Amino acid sequence: MSMNGSINFALTDEQREIQMLAREFAKNEIAPVAEHYDKTHEYPWPVVKKAQEMGFTFLNVPEQYGGMGFSLFEEVLVGEELAWGCSGMSTAIVVNGLAILPVLVAGNEEQKKEYGGRLANGQMAAYCLTEPEAGSDVAGIKTRAIKNGDHYILNGSKTFITGATVSDFYTVFAYTDPEKKYNGMSCFVVHRDWEGVSVGKPFDKMGQHASDTAEVIFEDVKVPANCLLGEEGMGFLIAMKVFDRSRPGTASGALGLARRALEESITYAKTRMAMGKPIWRHQAIGHKIADMAMELEAARLLVWKSAWAVDAGVKNTTISAFAKAYAADAAMKIATEAVQVFGGYGYMSEYPVEKLMRDAKIFQIYEGTSQIQRNIVVRELFRK
Repeated sequence: MSMNGSINFALTDEQREIQMLAREFAKNEIAPVAEHYDKTHEYPWPVVKKAQEMGFTFLNVPEQYGGMGFSLFEEVLVGEELAWGCSGMSTAIVVNGLAILPVLVAGNEEQKKEYGGRLANGQMAAYCLTEPEAGSDVAGIKTRAIKNGDHYILNGSKTFITGATVSDFYTVFAYTDPEKKYNGMSCFVVHRDWEGVSVGKPFDKMGQHASDTAEVIFEDVKVPANCLLGEEGMGFLIAMKVFDRSRPGTASGALGLARRALEESITYAKTRMAMGKPIWRHQAIGHKIADMAMELEAARLLVWKSAWAVDAGVKNTTISAFAKAYAADAAMKIATEAVQVFGGYGYMSEYPVEKLMRDAKIFQIYEGTSQIQRNIVVRELFRK
C-alpha cells in the first residue's frame, strides 16, 4: 500500500511474495490436516513448529529483537491465508503476536529484546485479560497485583485464554490500585514456570478445536518489579492500544474462513445438479453466492484499510472496530450460507462447510464482541 497519499489497491511484489508463501503453507501444511485436528482436538504441534520455522509466530516482532518485522498490512495478508487453511490452527499460530503486543506497545528495550527473542527462539506466549466475571467489561477484572518490596504478589484467574496450555510466558492484566478504576490497572509479564502459576485443562469448544483455550490461575505469584510493562496504572491504556492493533489481524482470520466458504460453495455449485442444470444456474443459489462474494470483498477492503491506518500512524480505533465487526459478521453469514448451498450435505461433518460454520462463530465473540465494536463506533462518532 502506497503511503504517499495516493490510493493504490495493488500489492507490491514483496507483499505478493509474502501472500504466496502463506498461501502455499496453508494449502500444503494446514488444510490437509484440518479435519484431523478438528476431530481429535489435539494441539497441532507439527504444524506450529513448521510455522515457527517460517516466522509466522513472531511476524510483528521487530527484526532487531529476532522477529520478522512485518507491517500490520503484511500480517493481515498472512492471517487471511492461514485461516483459509483452518482458523483454529491459524489462531494457534498467530496468538503469539497478540501476546507480545503489550511488550511492543509499552515495554522497555530490555523487555522487548528478552521476550521478542523468546518468541523468535521457539517459545510460545498468551494474552491474559478475560476473567470468569469480566469479558467485554475490561475494567471489571478482579486480578490483583500488590507491591511488596522489589516484587508484586499476583492473585486471580483468567479464562478463555488462547494458547494457555502451551505457553512459556503470559502478558497479564491486574489491578495494582483498584480504587483508581481504569487508572489503577497494570500489565505484567508472568512466566509459566513460576511458583503459583497453574493452567486448567482445555475447554471443549464449539469450533476452532485446533487452538487450545483454558483457564490460567495465579496464586501468590511473586512477579519481579522489572516484569511490569510501562508504569503502574497504564494497563487499561495498553489493553486499548493492543486492541486497535490486534483487531485487523483477527478480522483477517475471519476473511480467510469466509473466502474458504465461498470457494467451497462455488466448487460445489458447479458440480451439483438440480432440475437438469448445475445449481449455480438457479438464481436462488447464484444470487446467494454473489452476495457472499460482495460481503467478502467489502470486508477485505475494511481490513486492509484498518491495517494500513496502523502502519501509517493514523488514529484507527473506529476503522479497526468497523473491520473486526464487519468481517466477523460476514464470516458467520457466509459460512452459514455455504451450508445452505450444500443443502443436506452441508450439515454433514464429512463436508468442509460444517466445520467452517462452527469455526466462524467465535470471530463475533473474541477480541471484543460484534456488539462491543458497535459500542466503540458509537462512542467515537459522538465524541467528535
